[in-house]
Amino acid sequence: MPDLQAAIERSETRTVKAIFPNTTNHYDTLFGGTALMWMDELAFITATRFSRQKMVTVSSDRVDFKKPVPAGTIAELIGRVTHVGTTSVIVRVEVYLEHMYAEDREKAMEGTFTMVAIGEDKKPVRVVYP
Repeated sequence: MPDLQAAIERSETRTVKAIFPNTTNHYDTLFGGTALMWMDELAFITATRFSRQKMVTVSSDRVDFKKPVPAGTIAELIGRVTHVGTTSVIVRVEVYLEHMYAEDREKAMEGTFTMVAIGEDKKPVRVVYP
């Protein structure tokens, strides 16, 4: 039987984005819709890396915007599998804010996404992991 914890650790996914003006709102901070898109994409990649199956988002449970992410900063997104069900995987995505020219780092947002494995018929199938 495969090692669940090892599969979870292998699937952790990180990406880094520079916050440029084309991703900000009229307050010159990261637009919430863009942040949600990035978070959902990272949850999808994390779940896919975990199971190596076709995965789709079925829900985003709670997303907390703790700090605004201003233009001219860096955002690191980290996705981790937190629960494995029969057909679903829950992925927690955290977003950290970093100023480009300083060493500080703080959590800006976090959320959970439920991803479901689907077959060729687009119906849920059992989650497997390598």
